[in-house]
Amino acid sequence: MHELAITQSIVDAISERIDGARVTTVHLQIGKLSGVVPDAVRFCFDVVAQGTTLDGATLDIAEPTGEAHCRTCGLMFPTSDPILLCACGSADVELRCGDELLIKSVELA
Repeated sequence: MHELAITQSIVDAISERIDGARVTTVHLQIGKLSGVVPDAVRFCFDVVAQGTTLDGATLDIAEPTGEAHCRTCGLMFPTSDPILLCACGSADVELRCGDELLIKSVELA
């Protein structure tokens, strides 16, 4: 489960930047096409945060859907499928969003 390592990296990154302050809420953005399972991150967060200044913090995860752009016909379209195909039949498609994994903000006590 790579979510455990990802969650550990998130906790470490926050801990390094808050100078010992108590964290109350962590806001993440995990795109539906990121390959990361938000429920697994939620489960791992409580375990990984134990004994740190994030212990007991609330985890808020936004899960944006994918948006793609067809280079052939110019269509912008929503997608939740990792196989990017446009309705025009083209596979020359660029994913514009939906694959992100971001720490959006952190609230401190």
